[in-house]
Amino acid sequence: MAWCFVMPSGGKPPRRPAPTPATVDRAFDELRFGAARTLNLRDRLPTVAQATVRVEAWLRQKQAEGGGEVLVITGRGLGSLDGVGRVREAVMARCTQLKRLNVVVAVREHGPGAVVVTVAPLRALVDAPRLRTGRKTPVAVADPAELAALPADLRAMLREVATLSIVRLGVKSPADDVVADEMRSQFGAMTHGRGEDADPVETLRAALHQLLQELQDD
Repeated sequence: MAWCFVMPSGGKPPRRPAPTPATVDRAFDELRFGAARTLNLRDRLPTVAQATVRVEAWLRQKQAEGGGEVLVITGRGLGSLDGVGRVREAVMARCTQLKRLNVVVAVREHGPGAVVVTVAPLRALVDAPRLRTGRKTPVAVADPAELAALPADLRAMLREVATLSIVRLGVKSPADDVVADEMRSQFGAMTHGRGEDADPVETLRAALHQLLQELQDD
Protein backbone atom coordinates (compact mmCIF):
# COMPACT_ATOMS: atom_id res chain seq x y z
CA MET A 1 0.00 0.00 0.00
CA ALA A 2 1.41 3.40 -0.92
CA TRP A 3 1.24 6.16 1.64
CA CYS A 4 0.93 9.79 0.81
CA PHE A 5 1.24 12.80 3.05
CA VAL A 6 -0.89 15.83 2.56
CA MET A 7 0.89 19.09 3.23
CA PRO A 8 -1.07 22.02 4.61
CA SER A 9 -2.12 24.68 2.16
CA GLY A 10 0.89 26.58 0.94
CA GLY A 11 3.11 23.47 1.02
CA LYS A 12 4.82 24.37 4.34
CA PRO A 13 4.94 22.17 7.47
CA PRO A 14 3.07 23.49 10.50
CA ARG A 15 5.08 25.81 12.69
CA ARG A 16 5.97 24.83 16.19
CA PRO A 17 4.92 27.32 18.82
CA ALA A 18 7.71 29.69 19.75
CA PRO A 19 9.22 28.97 23.16
CA THR A 20 8.12 31.31 25.89
CA PRO A 21 10.55 32.88 28.38
CA ALA A 22 9.20 30.52 31.04
CA THR A 23 9.95 27.39 29.00
CA VAL A 24 13.42 28.68 28.16
CA ASP A 25 14.13 29.33 31.85
CA ARG A 26 12.96 25.81 32.76
CA ALA A 27 15.22 24.32 30.10
CA PHE A 28 18.24 26.19 31.46
CA ASP A 29 17.38 25.16 35.02
CA GLU A 30 17.17 21.51 33.98
CA LEU A 31 20.60 21.74 32.37
CA ARG A 32 22.13 23.59 35.30
CA PHE A 33 20.70 21.62 38.21
CA GLY A 34 19.13 18.41 36.93
CA ALA A 35 16.59 16.32 38.80
CA ALA A 36 19.03 15.29 41.53
CA ARG A 37 19.68 18.90 42.57
CA THR A 38 16.12 20.19 42.29
CA LEU A 39 13.46 20.00 45.01
CA ASN A 40 9.97 20.66 43.69
CA LEU A 41 7.71 21.54 46.61
CA ARG A 42 4.76 22.13 44.30
CA ASP A 43 4.42 18.50 43.26
CA ARG A 44 2.63 17.37 46.42
CA LEU A 45 1.20 20.72 47.55
CA PRO A 46 2.59 20.42 51.09
CA THR A 47 1.46 22.50 54.02
CA VAL A 48 3.87 25.13 55.31
CA ALA A 49 4.95 22.80 58.14
CA GLN A 50 5.48 19.87 55.78
CA ALA A 51 7.46 21.99 53.34
CA THR A 52 9.70 23.29 56.12
CA VAL A 53 10.53 19.79 57.36
CA ARG A 54 11.03 18.50 53.84
CA VAL A 55 13.33 21.29 52.69
CA GLU A 56 15.58 20.99 55.75
CA ALA A 57 15.93 17.22 55.41
CA TRP A 58 16.68 17.58 51.69
CA LEU A 59 19.26 20.35 52.17
CA ARG A 60 21.04 18.35 54.87
CA GLN A 61 21.13 15.39 52.49
CA LYS A 62 22.63 17.60 49.78
CA GLN A 63 25.26 18.72 52.29
CA ALA A 64 26.13 15.09 53.00
CA GLU A 65 26.57 14.66 49.24
CA GLY A 66 29.07 17.51 49.02
CA GLY A 67 27.07 20.76 49.01
CA GLY A 68 26.93 23.28 46.17
CA GLU A 69 24.07 25.09 44.47
CA VAL A 70 20.61 23.53 44.38
CA LEU A 71 17.20 24.71 43.19
CA VAL A 72 14.12 24.73 45.42
CA ILE A 73 10.83 25.30 43.58
CA THR A 74 8.38 26.85 46.03
CA GLY A 75 5.63 28.13 43.77
CA ARG A 76 4.39 31.71 43.73
CA GLY A 77 1.54 31.37 46.18
CA LEU A 78 -1.11 32.37 43.66
CA GLY A 79 -3.60 29.99 45.24
CA SER A 80 -3.29 31.53 48.70
CA LEU A 81 -5.94 33.95 49.93
CA ASP A 82 -3.77 37.05 49.65
CA GLY A 83 -1.42 35.86 46.90
CA VAL A 84 1.54 35.65 49.29
CA GLY A 85 3.65 32.50 48.99
CA ARG A 86 3.56 31.06 52.52
CA VAL A 87 5.66 28.08 51.51
CA ARG A 88 8.19 30.40 49.91
CA GLU A 89 8.39 32.55 53.04
CA ALA A 90 8.82 29.46 55.21
CA VAL A 91 11.59 28.09 52.99
CA MET A 92 13.46 31.40 53.07
CA ALA A 93 13.12 31.58 56.86
CA ARG A 94 14.35 28.02 57.36
CA CYS A 95 17.32 28.63 55.05
CA THR A 96 18.24 31.64 57.19
CA GLN A 97 18.19 29.41 60.27
CA LEU A 98 20.28 26.77 58.50
CA LYS A 99 22.92 29.40 57.71
CA ARG A 100 23.53 29.73 61.44
CA LEU A 101 23.92 25.95 61.64
CA ASN A 102 26.56 25.84 58.85
CA VAL A 103 24.24 23.93 56.52
CA VAL A 104 23.44 26.79 54.10
CA VAL A 105 25.88 29.39 52.81
CA ALA A 106 23.45 31.61 50.90
CA VAL A 107 19.95 31.73 49.45
CA ARG A 108 18.70 34.02 46.69
CA GLU A 109 15.59 34.59 44.62
CA HIS A 110 15.38 32.72 41.33
CA GLY A 111 12.35 33.99 39.50
CA PRO A 112 8.86 34.31 40.98
CA GLY A 113 8.52 30.71 42.16
CA ALA A 114 11.95 29.35 43.06
CA VAL A 115 15.09 30.01 45.08
CA VAL A 116 18.69 28.96 44.59
CA VAL A 117 20.36 27.70 47.75
CA THR A 118 24.11 27.35 48.15
CA VAL A 119 24.61 24.39 50.47
CA ALA A 120 27.75 24.35 52.60
CA PRO A 121 30.19 21.45 52.25
CA LEU A 122 29.98 18.85 54.97
CA ARG A 123 33.21 20.06 56.52
CA ALA A 124 31.43 23.29 57.47
CA LEU A 125 29.87 21.40 60.37
CA VAL A 126 33.28 21.31 62.03
CA ASP A 127 34.30 24.88 61.26
CA ALA A 128 32.92 26.10 64.58
CA PRO A 129 33.07 23.13 66.94
CA ARG A 130 31.59 23.57 70.37
CA LEU A 131 34.12 22.89 73.08
CA ARG A 132 33.35 22.52 76.75
CA THR A 133 36.32 23.29 78.93
CA GLY A 134 36.87 24.05 82.55
CA ARG A 135 38.09 20.78 84.03
CA LYS A 136 41.54 21.21 85.49
CA THR A 137 42.40 17.52 85.24
CA PRO A 138 41.25 15.77 82.05
CA VAL A 139 39.59 12.44 82.71
CA ALA A 140 39.88 9.73 80.09
CA VAL A 141 36.43 8.47 79.14
CA ALA A 142 35.03 5.98 76.68
CA ASP A 143 32.78 6.88 73.77
CA PRO A 144 29.62 8.66 74.95
CA ALA A 145 26.97 6.28 76.24
CA GLU A 146 24.40 7.93 73.97
CA LEU A 147 26.32 6.62 70.96
CA ALA A 148 26.84 3.09 72.28
CA ALA A 149 24.16 1.68 69.95
CA LEU A 150 26.09 2.81 66.87
CA PRO A 151 28.33 0.28 65.11
CA ALA A 152 31.95 0.41 66.22
CA ASP A 153 33.19 1.77 62.88
CA LEU A 154 30.79 4.72 63.07
CA ARG A 155 31.89 5.55 66.60
CA ALA A 156 35.51 5.39 65.45
CA MET A 157 34.82 7.74 62.55
CA LEU A 158 32.90 10.12 64.81
CA ARG A 159 35.85 10.18 67.21
CA GLU A 160 38.24 10.93 64.34
CA VAL A 161 36.00 13.71 63.03
CA ALA A 162 35.70 15.20 66.52
CA THR A 163 39.46 15.05 67.09
CA LEU A 164 40.28 16.61 63.72
CA SER A 165 37.76 19.40 64.26
CA ILE A 166 39.34 20.28 67.60
CA VAL A 167 42.87 20.12 66.22
CA ARG A 168 41.80 22.61 63.56
CA LEU A 169 41.36 25.10 66.42
CA GLY A 170 44.99 24.67 67.41
CA VAL A 171 44.49 22.21 70.26
CA LYS A 172 47.20 19.62 69.63
CA SER A 173 46.19 17.02 72.22
CA PRO A 174 42.52 17.44 73.14
CA ALA A 175 41.36 15.75 76.32
CA ASP A 176 39.23 12.67 75.85
CA ASP A 177 36.22 14.18 77.59
CA VAL A 178 36.37 17.18 75.23
CA VAL A 179 36.52 14.81 72.26
CA ALA A 180 33.51 12.93 73.66
CA ASP A 181 31.54 16.19 73.92
CA GLU A 182 32.47 17.03 70.35
CA MET A 183 31.37 13.57 69.19
CA ARG A 184 27.91 14.28 70.61
CA SER A 185 27.83 17.67 68.89
CA GLN A 186 28.91 16.30 65.54
CA PHE A 187 26.43 13.42 65.71
CA GLY A 188 23.62 15.83 66.57
CA ALA A 189 24.58 18.22 63.75
CA MET A 190 24.75 15.43 61.16
CA THR A 191 21.47 13.78 62.08
CA HIS A 192 19.28 16.71 63.12
CA GLY A 193 16.39 17.38 60.78
CA ARG A 194 17.01 14.42 58.49
CA GLY A 195 14.08 12.64 56.91
CA GLU A 196 13.27 8.98 57.37
CA ASP A 197 16.14 7.42 55.47
CA ALA A 198 15.78 3.90 54.13
CA ASP A 199 18.97 3.05 56.01
CA PRO A 200 20.02 5.82 58.43
CA VAL A 201 23.15 3.91 59.49
CA GLU A 202 24.42 3.72 55.92
CA THR A 203 23.48 7.36 55.34
CA LEU A 204 25.51 8.40 58.38
CA ARG A 205 28.40 6.15 57.36
CA ALA A 206 28.54 7.72 53.89
CA ALA A 207 28.38 11.23 55.35
CA LEU A 208 31.21 10.48 57.78
CA HIS A 209 33.36 9.06 54.98
CA GLN A 210 32.74 12.22 52.96
CA LEU A 211 33.53 14.50 55.88
CA LEU A 212 36.73 12.65 56.83
CA GLN A 213 37.96 12.85 53.26
CA GLU A 214 37.35 16.60 53.18
CA LEU A 215 39.11 17.13 56.51
CA GLN A 216 42.08 14.96 55.62
CA ASP A 217 42.49 16.65 52.23
CA ASP A 218 42.60 20.09 53.85
